[in-house]
Amino acid sequence: MRIIDPSSMFKLPDSVRKVLLIQLGDIGDVVWTTPSIRAVKNSLPGSKVSVMVKDGFGGLLEADPSIDQVFEVKSYRGNLFQQAAGQLSFIRELRAQHFDVVVDLRLGDRGAFMSFATGAPLRITFYHAEGMPFWRPFCFTHGVLPANDGTRHRGGTEHILRIIRPLGMDTDDPIPRLWVSNEAQKRAMKILPGERVKGEKQYITINPCSRWSYKEWDNRKWAELLGWVWKDFGLASVVIGSAEERQRMEELLRQCQAPAVNLAGQTTLAELAAVLSQSRLHIGVDSAAPHIAAAVGVPTVTIYGPSSWFDWSPVGDSHRVVLPNMDCVPCHQKGCDGSGRSRCLEELTVEQVQKVVREEMKNQTTARSGS
Repeated sequence: MRIIDPSSMFKLPDSVRKVLLIQLGDIGDVVWTTPSIRAVKNSLPGSKVSVMVKDGFGGLLEADPSIDQVFEVKSYRGNLFQQAAGQLSFIRELRAQHFDVVVDLRLGDRGAFMSFATGAPLRITFYHAEGMPFWRPFCFTHGVLPANDGTRHRGGTEHILRIIRPLGMDTDDPIPRLWVSNEAQKRAMKILPGERVKGEKQYITINPCSRWSYKEWDNRKWAELLGWVWKDFGLASVVIGSAEERQRMEELLRQCQAPAVNLAGQTTLAELAAVLSQSRLHIGVDSAAPHIAAAVGVPTVTIYGPSSWFDWSPVGDSHRVVLPNMDCVPCHQKGCDGSGRSRCLEELTVEQVQKVVREEMKNQTTARSGS
């Protein structure tokens, strides 16, 4: 593996025409990768840019004009022979693309294996001397040393851009953006019941759930907040989440005294992006949803507790955070002393969230009036 110093520029061959970016992280990582996708496309005019993501995540990128093809890494079912056959078929499909350059944007084992399996003459990743498995360097031809300029950057986009900048690829627009197809918009509008959701920008979306319970807020407080949004602004609520969270959201809505729709587990990611794009405001906890909402141009209010808003919240004036008024925030722990419960969020009041939502709604009114 040849090491690329980020302070110098590594010139890609002029013959490069097909590039594969491998992003096998979570949904938020896929959203944060979009500026890097644009950077590659803009820096290599006429090139074909493909992206590899986890199974089910490709819908987020299906309408992106910078992407020529999206590959989804699947977990194949059946016995060992059937699983191996499925994997080999996928690898043959990759190799048939004859990629000139493959860039693995993470440090996972599967991304390294897929990079090697493509057979691309240039295979690039981050290089970390400490903690790297001995075999990983053999999967790549080049490793980019992490830049250490002493600057702390918000969000994950900058971290991802740092691997492609030394390759001569950059963008003046580092804000994550997602495109929503007309087909996804039409499907989303069919999902929303017209008797409760009266059309574009006539509802808010909320995501009360996180993969980690120590980031969540109490359902009773959510119900009170949704009732207040309906009373003060006349906006219905659309609750989003995974299929596993649907029952919990039903319990929340039973406490709610305002028009609300439970879409948890009812949409694809493309449809979810469409539902978010038509909402007036997104309110939620630290999860993927605020990043999707921000990337489709919707203002967000995100509740943070033990995790760092500076590192992970959407960037921009229309994206606000609600923080508990406690000196220990953020503690970066999985709940107080690792207990799975976060006292800072338990003590966060509805009034504190209302204050930030009210500020954002006022800002929207001012922007529309042009004053």
